[in-house]
Amino acid sequence: MKSTEQIASMAELRAEIDRIDLGLIELLAKRAEMIDRAIEIKAAAGLPARISERVEEVVELVRVHADSKGFDPEFAETLWRQLIEWSISREERVLGESDKRAK
Repeated sequence: MKSTEQIASMAELRAEIDRIDLGLIELLAKRAEMIDRAIEIKAAAGLPARISERVEEVVELVRVHADSKGFDPEFAETLWRQLIEWSISREERVLGESDKRAK
């Protein structure tokens, strides 16, 4: 990966952004695989899709990590809450609604 100072043209900049976007998609796909595994573990343990305490723990960690990297924590939280809701919906399709299961 080139540092921002090494990039001399918009073409190079766009190529780097495209490479980063691909990396983000690869990481999000890997995260989705982990959600699929969570579904299996939660089903075996009788856990609901939504565990509110864990949602808030994840959001707080994301905010801390974003802040430490100079990334806007508010924006990071917005992105992650969307990602978390998508993940929970994915889990609920298999596990059923969280209010129908024991914690």
